[in-house]
Amino acid sequence: MLYIVATPIGNLKDITLRAIEVLKSVDLIACEDTRHTRILLDHYGIKTSTTSFFQHNRVTKGQYLIRLLKEGRDIALVSDAGTPGILDPGYNIINLAIKSNIEITVIPGPTAFINALVLSGKPAHKFIFAGFLPNKPRARQNRLKELARMKYTIVFYESCHRILATLEDIEAIFGNRGIACVRELTKKFEEICRGTAGEILEGMKRKKPLGEFVVVI
Repeated sequence: MLYIVATPIGNLKDITLRAIEVLKSVDLIACEDTRHTRILLDHYGIKTSTTSFFQHNRVTKGQYLIRLLKEGRDIALVSDAGTPGILDPGYNIINLAIKSNIEITVIPGPTAFINALVLSGKPAHKFIFAGFLPNKPRARQNRLKELARMKYTIVFYESCHRILATLEDIEAIFGNRGIACVRELTKKFEEICRGTAGEILEGMKRKKPLGEFVVVI
């Protein structure tokens, strides 16, 4: 069995009893970063062996994991935070497992963009998750223009290094539309800023933005 196990996005207490049970019982845990995951495992006294599975070794390590699964081993897949398969190489091993007729199940848990969408107060019955916007300014602006034509709430991730430039682009393209910027979800310094892009931008210019952001338009 391949277990897709969601892990906390910040606060280590945000893990389910079932996730702990599975992580203790499987033969191997495949992690994006074994050092990062070890912090969580040590916190809960989980001694299960780990192996790295990330973007650059996904092909060779994916074949290795499939071989173990075919031999009857149970493997848990975790990402650095949240639910595997969303903006990480987890979907590669999931697809390989499906093609190999290996049984799969999901152990549900936190996902940052869902938390941010709910906290934003914006309509959540129809929304688009846009992942990360392009790094280059022209490409980012073009993507925002595409999204602006859609009649749905828009959710995407942004880094602290680009959030100011992205807010400037949102202000230019979306005007005075209300948005929300959420950072450091579930952590000590969790913060939710609501208002227009211009208003939030002015506030962020007064202090250096830190942490990972989720933007909701």
